[in-house]
Amino acid sequence: MSKQNKDSPSGRNQSRRDLLKSTAAAGVAAVAGAGAALTPDVARAGGSSRRRAEELTLVNGRIHTLDDRNTIASSVTMRNGRFVRIGHRGGSDGRVIDLRGRTVVPGIVEGHVHIVSLANRPGYHVPLENTTTIREVQQTLAARRPGVPAGQWITSMGGWHPNQWVDFRRRPTLAELDAAVPDRPVFLYERFTGPAVTNSLGKAYFDAIDAGPLPHPDAVKVNVGADGSIAAGGFTGGGPAITALFLLRSLQTFEDKKRSTRDAMAYSASVGVTAHLDHVLFPTPGPLHPHQVLSNLDHYRMYDSWLELHREKQTIVRLQMNFLHNQGNIPALGGLGNQLPELRERLRNQFQFFGDDMLMTGSIGEWAAPIGAGAVWFEAQRLVAQARWRNENSVGSLAQLEQVVGAYEKVDAEFGIKGLRWMVHHVPFVSESLLDRLAALGCGIQMAAFRWVTSGPTATGVGAPFRSTLDHANRIGLQIGMHGDGVHIAPLNPWLHLYYVTTGINSFGVQVNADQQLTREEALRLFTRGNSWFLRMEDKIGSIEKGKLADLLVLNDDYFRVRDEDIKKILPILTVVGGEIVHDAGVLHVDRRRDDHDDDD
Repeated sequence: MSKQNKDSPSGRNQSRRDLLKSTAAAGVAAVAGAGAALTPDVARAGGSSRRRAEELTLVNGRIHTLDDRNTIASSVTMRNGRFVRIGHRGGSDGRVIDLRGRTVVPGIVEGHVHIVSLANRPGYHVPLENTTTIREVQQTLAARRPGVPAGQWITSMGGWHPNQWVDFRRRPTLAELDAAVPDRPVFLYERFTGPAVTNSLGKAYFDAIDAGPLPHPDAVKVNVGADGSIAAGGFTGGGPAITALFLLRSLQTFEDKKRSTRDAMAYSASVGVTAHLDHVLFPTPGPLHPHQVLSNLDHYRMYDSWLELHREKQTIVRLQMNFLHNQGNIPALGGLGNQLPELRERLRNQFQFFGDDMLMTGSIGEWAAPIGAGAVWFEAQRLVAQARWRNENSVGSLAQLEQVVGAYEKVDAEFGIKGLRWMVHHVPFVSESLLDRLAALGCGIQMAAFRWVTSGPTATGVGAPFRSTLDHANRIGLQIGMHGDGVHIAPLNPWLHLYYVTTGINSFGVQVNADQQLTREEALRLFTRGNSWFLRMEDKIGSIEKGKLADLLVLNDDYFRVRDEDIKKILPILTVVGGEIVHDAGVLHVDRRRDDHDDDD
């Protein structure tokens, strides 16, 4: 970045190339062990036991605390992982950073995400969700190339969609991937089941596999087209793209998974997500299989690399792990009392909310059983209520929301769920009466914000009713939050979701959610303070207040003032988690001198 960019309080001189470089850097920093996005001292930091007595003070900023008074302070001091002063005049013997008028907001809290999948990506993964053209895809892949050993794969799986590439609205071709990275195999995989595309070295690898005996009896030939394309598969029957994914997953070692987990954390910090409520993946216990799609992993082992890094004190973002259960009716088990064996054992032997502020278990979610499983699904709700656990269900229609609310009322009458914070997620359709009934149960709802890349050029009226839902929720005291549901169907980057929620405009530039926009402050509050309730951490995160955990973002531009299109370009130049800098774009200077600062109180 030029000196002019460094000195500009608004950061408006940042180009899209700068934006792509900064997010690509986050993907490679953990592999390199150093760099702008993750410095060596940060890489050695980690879990809740990492605490330094030295203070960190930010001065001369516009610090949006999002407290009850909506205070905007000019300075904040952090010590021992928490905020200790907001705007008080005084000195600091620790590190002092002059923000030069830059905007600060609390760390983003993701209330429904699947980052464990990103942490298990094979190859040297790089997110493509921030690119808008094929040329930018090529630039981002080329930026990943330095430091990738010979013969190792460069991959990008999930989070992106061809709808976002405005020049062609298609996946890159083999020739385009070769032009970006000619000397490493490249593999791009779309959403859950493909399709996928590879370059010449990748095609040669898959062609050689196809020429010999397949590595598994259920595998199919990959059959790479001349343009590098690999056909999609299905959720239950496998397919060429899924076999290709299986082959790359087969190459992974545990150290590879630890590297991918570091990459996932570094990328999360680089886009400003400091805390996650992870909704796991579709469970597939047992050995790796060629029918397992991108959203399938062994749910007994998928967190192993994250747990190990936490033991090594190398975790840099917060994670709460839910438990998703996918057992429907199992005829061989007979009557209803014999169904749901895994869920029964989970509730009998697992602890919810076990761990520390960097890593802890959650509860049951994204669901306790498939919502279409009838009596078995309802029995799952009863079991969770009886065990006094938090419970969550995702819905895709008004009928499903009615089904969930009715079930919650029945189990509340039997066991009492008020105070357990049961939730409903996605909620694309609502009615005021259903919201009233949820509020009476002490429940909360999470609205989905991922339609930016999942709606087409002529789609209208496909977005969640953000405006009417929030207005009614505020009237009746219903807890509400917002989520992006990354990293398969949608980006992890929250600023893309915030753009959509505040404008209603999708990646085609089409208004698909007219009259349902939220203000920028409302949307940000849902992604911070609102979502903190869903992690049972509203007293710890979500706002910049004395005594809370010191998670914040220093932004490259003023989120509250930039034009709408520039919301998508917002990124933190500094991300702080627990008072420690975990992402640093190298824009701001750290001064270790004692410094007086203003009193905003």
